[in-house]
Amino acid sequence: MDGRQTSSQTPSLMGRIGRKAASLLPRMLIVLHDLGMVWVCWVGLNALRYSFVPVHVAVMLFSPSVAVVLAAQGLIFWWAGLYRGLWRFASLPDLINIAKASVLGLLAISLGLFLVNRLDMVPRSALVLYPIVLIVLLGGPRLLYRAWKDGRDAVDPQHAATRVLILGAGRAGEALVRDMGRDRRYLPVGFLDDDARLQGAKVHGVPVLGTLDALVELARETDARLIVIAIPTADTAQMQRAVALCDDTGLPFRTVPRLHDVLQGRAAPGDLQEVAIEDLLGREPVAPDWEAMRGWIGGRSVLVTGAGGSIGAELCRQVVELGARSLTLVEQTELALVTIFEELRQRMPSLPVHCVLGDCGDRAVIDHALRISDAQAVLHAAAYKQVPVLEGQIREAVRNNVLATHTVAEASVAAGVDTFLLISTDKAVDPANVLGASKRLAEMACQAIAAQARTRMVVVRFGNVLDSAGSVVPAFREQIRRGGPVTVTHPEVSRYFMTIPEACQLILQSVAIGGNQAIFTLDMGEPVPIRVLAEQMIRLAGKVPGRDVQIVYSGLRPGEKIHESLYHPEERNRRTEHPKILQAESRSVDATTCQRTLAALRVAVADYDEPRLHRLLRDAVPEYKPADGAVVVPLPVVRRNQAT
Repeated sequence: MDGRQTSSQTPSLMGRIGRKAASLLPRMLIVLHDLGMVWVCWVGLNALRYSFVPVHVAVMLFSPSVAVVLAAQGLIFWWAGLYRGLWRFASLPDLINIAKASVLGLLAISLGLFLVNRLDMVPRSALVLYPIVLIVLLGGPRLLYRAWKDGRDAVDPQHAATRVLILGAGRAGEALVRDMGRDRRYLPVGFLDDDARLQGAKVHGVPVLGTLDALVELARETDARLIVIAIPTADTAQMQRAVALCDDTGLPFRTVPRLHDVLQGRAAPGDLQEVAIEDLLGREPVAPDWEAMRGWIGGRSVLVTGAGGSIGAELCRQVVELGARSLTLVEQTELALVTIFEELRQRMPSLPVHCVLGDCGDRAVIDHALRISDAQAVLHAAAYKQVPVLEGQIREAVRNNVLATHTVAEASVAAGVDTFLLISTDKAVDPANVLGASKRLAEMACQAIAAQARTRMVVVRFGNVLDSAGSVVPAFREQIRRGGPVTVTHPEVSRYFMTIPEACQLILQSVAIGGNQAIFTLDMGEPVPIRVLAEQMIRLAGKVPGRDVQIVYSGLRPGEKIHESLYHPEERNRRTEHPKILQAESRSVDATTCQRTLAALRVAVADYDEPRLHRLLRDAVPEYKPADGAVVVPLPVVRRNQAT
């Protein structure tokens, strides 16, 4: 057994030794060159000095004094890091390093010779001229070599390409080098990888120069003009570290797409992309149970309300991928409806997709949509969700978030739909604003219907999604594009974040879990300080927070809390079969009282009676406590030109 193991490991061991020796050979030649120049400098200066003496003095080509000089100067060269650079990229910092090593070498030589022979027969003029001559002898060949290489590169199209340093020498890095071999715009000059076994190796002729911690130094030495992070399996912490190192170089950087983006058709394997904020603030996703999700969606006709929104559109994409029999889109915004329809038609040309333009709160619209779709599942994603806006627009918040939800739920039950899904929000837990209170009342309305219906009623709550319409991410991106400032409401404010695809996967996974009347909460991980989000986005834009783009604090807006809650203590959340999904025990809802409240709300909405709507909402949702200092701020009025 030991013999087999030794024989199998020998080629690998010999290969690593060979690669190591090959990587050390150029360095050894440079060391020999530099020590040779030290010898020439020292012996030459001594010979020149004694050539002016009338009495002939023989200068020894090698002696104990020369040995001391070589040893002392060699140690200084090593200490100064003279052999971490490459001649190909010799520049002013390298000359400064050579000058420092020459001066310090003179001090070390003087000390060594004083201890050996009290500087006997050592010309003082040689000591004075030594560092000056040595700088010329060491720097001259380096600069001449770079000038020769630059001249050759100027006439060689391959060397005119963008010089790329690649982080990660694994499969993604290897594939990237192969792609770059077919694309003359890029020239890979080296890999960086933390795997000690790869140090000194070559991948398709491109050397592994060091670890990621050496990025700043190696980026300068290789004259890199672009950095590519080729670590598609990197978790959030690893990606944050890589981006921080790239920031320190001041160079532009890109990343290869993640595997799940390639598999879902969002990116091609060889694409170079900007690092997304999701890569830095997203959590480690847990793979959904695709079999269970396909078992629920596959072969079913599905209707999605709010189909043109951020969540609704992604739900449509995933429903299509999971094998739905047909899909019906209900959307009141014309452009959004056309956009998602065209995208779905390109993704799945053979899938029947029906479009219904209209307000899902209109019973005639939703009845028509259910009739033409023969829907077995309704995913209700339509809602207003902007906290500050809804604080001053309670009528529309109630009409769209509460009454429209009730209309769609009732119509679904009447049409015999198997499953109705309401997409809710973490703001419905101990609500402090109109949005949260209206969504909580919508949950209660669904619970009231579920008690007397065969349709399965499911509610899924989650927090903010990154880069959704109206969220802070696109707002910050636009502010950064304009040069700032980036506006954050409060230094301590934090929110739970999740990517749109992951949120929608978990929504569909929740429904697949089962339960006739269930409220699910998505585990959003740790809350993210909005200040940190702003700083990360500024860095991703290649700028420095506080220097290039300022961050200003404007104060909490109407209805906002500093921190959000995911769980209500009375609901006693418990884990489900999926580690990122929790199921709450529904709080009891009196169906008769809820129906009376909904009827009163319809009258108040028809009368546009905002004070009564506030009272009804407070009475229906006792835990609704408006955030301290919340002030109703009406939307600005745009006045028309009198001349028109």
